[in-house]
Amino acid sequence: MAKDGMNFEIPNEMRAFAEKSMQQAREAFDGFIAATQGAVTRAESQAAATREGVKDVVDLAVQYSEHNMTAAFEFAQRLLHAKDAKEVAEIHGEYVKSQMAALTEQAKELSRKTVKMAGSAN
Repeated sequence: MAKDGMNFEIPNEMRAFAEKSMQQAREAFDGFIAATQGAVTRAESQAAATREGVKDVVDLAVQYSEHNMTAAFEFAQRLLHAKDAKEVAEIHGEYVKSQMAALTEQAKELSRKTVKMAGSAN
């Protein structure tokens, strides 16, 4: 503003310094935004992988539960038709043996899936 005929001018050095400062601030801000976007993208990718892994583990656990319940009902049905105590003992022994094998394999597979899921989350 001019007052009493005096003009105010910003010296060239000060203008250059201000422009350089604004440019540096803009570059810093752009770098911050780029880093933030990269972090969000990585987090979304990890979350998607984790979500998919959890879904796989849950689906597998449900599948195993269905299998185990079906086996239990079949076992009960066979027991109902047993003719004597010897047959009950045989049916029970077969059931326990088959379930132990099934549960061992199911635990191994669930463990593998869980380890894989945990690895993909990192």
